Amino acid sequence: MTNRKFANMRRIAAGTALALVVLAGAAQARTVEEAKASGKVIIGIQGDNCPWGCINATGEADGFDADMGRAFADYLGVEAEFVPLQVANRIPALTTDKVDVLFATMGMTAERAKSLQYSRPYAANQLSVLAPKEMAAATAADLAGKRVGVPRSSAQDNALTAEAPGASIMRFDDDAATIQALLSGQVDAVGGNQIYIQRLEEARPGIYENKMPLTVLYNGAGSRLGEADWNEALNAFLDAHMASDAYKATYDKWMKLAPPDFPAQMDAIPYTVTQ
Repeated sequence: MTNRKFANMRRIAAGTALALVVLAGAAQARTVEEAKASGKVIIGIQGDNCPWGCINATGEADGFDADMGRAFADYLGVEAEFVPLQVANRIPALTTDKVDVLFATMGMTAERAKSLQYSRPYAANQLSVLAPKEMAAATAADLAGKRVGVPRSSAQDNALTAEAPGASIMRFDDDAATIQALLSGQVDAVGGNQIYIQRLEEARPGIYENKMPLTVLYNGAGSRLGEADWNEALNAFLDAHMASDAYKATYDKWMKLAPPDFPAQMDAIPYTVTQ
């Protein structure tokens, strides 16, 4: 055997071994019954976006979505295991079976509905442009030539890319980095959710305000496309939990608001698995 043939065989063998290792380590999608049998449900949340979802100073999942996830785990009769995620890797973590479901500030859009199955909505989120009070930012035209920060792949990223083509859109990994970019002067304004103003006020009181409204997003829990068991479990949980005083207390605790009225249906965004 020549040295070249021997080297080629070694490369093929090494590639095959690597593929087997990857396959062996790959996560497998679980059914609801398998999750119950294991004693835990694996839930993806945002790791840095309280009061929606975050990991607190003690290393525990915290925020509105964490409380909702724990209530869902209680409903299933299991423990909740949380996986902190950034905006851009929420759907990939679900579709590659690293988590069972998402309670991860998942704004409900028709485009995302092509990649995951939404539950009925359980939270609302007003998206706006935020900037210093003295800056004009009431219209898309005001943003021309301005540096506007957004979390990468977020709904506000999509909205501002479409509505403010004259702006210089600067994309960051997550909400915390986007807010810090505004505080540090790296950007002139940001596209954020209804909680941004609270966090900006805590950091620099009296400096910033909500400017141009973008859209109201409704958040739904996410499961994989076609997995009716997870979708049915999520909707059954939400039907029961959202009628309770516990849900209202959770909403008030984190959002400082009463729960809004939610739409019974949304165009191109099914709440249930459709065949």
